[in-house]
Amino acid sequence: MVFFTCNACGESLKKAQVDKHVSMCRGCQVLSCIDCGKDFWGDDYKTHIKCISEDQKYGGKGYEAKASKGDMKQQQWLQKVHEAMNKPGVSAKLRDVLQQLSTYDNVPRKKAKFQNWMKNSLKIVNPSLQEEVWNILSTADNVTNGNESSNDHLIEEEEKKKKLNKQERREARQQKNRNAMKGAGNIVSREPEQDEGGKKKKDRKRKQCTEEDEEQNSRRTQNETSSKKTKSKFNWKGNIKAILRESPDQEMSVKKLRKKVLAAYYSFTGDRNFKTEEEVLALFNKKINKNPKLRVLKDTVRLVK
Repeated sequence: MVFFTCNACGESLKKAQVDKHVSMCRGCQVLSCIDCGKDFWGDDYKTHIKCISEDQKYGGKGYEAKASKGDMKQQQWLQKVHEAMNKPGVSAKLRDVLQQLSTYDNVPRKKAKFQNWMKNSLKIVNPSLQEEVWNILSTADNVTNGNESSNDHLIEEEEKKKKLNKQERREARQQKNRNAMKGAGNIVSREPEQDEGGKKKKDRKRKQCTEEDEEQNSRRTQNETSSKKTKSKFNWKGNIKAILRESPDQEMSVKKLRKKVLAAYYSFTGDRNFKTEEEVLALFNKKINKNPKLRVLKDTVRLVK
């Protein structure tokens, strides 16, 4: 869902509310997208169907957006609308309806819901026109059904590969640690053999050295793990302040702030997040309530200067 801000009065609007707002607000000539900040003059906003998600906006440099099955199907459905508009023999009235359809990003793909949506959103109550629009779209749908199923299969295969790669990396790290422990024990065993009188002393020394090396390796591994943990901690305080500074009057609702901060947290931790959702929410609430630079009033958080 795309949201806009009126540059004249500052009101936030859904795409379906823009036409009504323009008739009421005389100074409304430019609309700005809330997510990407792009300005749209006149009716240009109708072409802005999809924008970046909050995860992409606050996910950092290495963030990769995951392909959503529902999103892909919706884009394919809208592509069929554009193809139907360019078909030869389409009447001007039908082409005008398809033009209106192309400006929406939530068009239903089932017949009953589609006809009901046309009645409520486009104010088209003529059953024959509804049927005509559905028929031309369903004809295009039958042609591309095979391509959709193959795309779904490719997405599932990519998700399986990602899961497998994570497991392989984890197993490789564990194997590397085991090899390091074994290598420390094998270094001592390469010494030359001694006479029978000195064998027992050598064996005791080897055993003692091996135990000391193993202890040192285990301590080194623990130190490396603890240092990695400290280096890769998520900066709750910094992220909360940064998001509030970008918002108007440096304040935001708790619900919206929580959504943005948690998106940044999950993107930062990735597969290193071992906390449950309840623990993460409790940690977020603690960070906003215990920070003297933040003031929580009812459902709003404000950054105190």
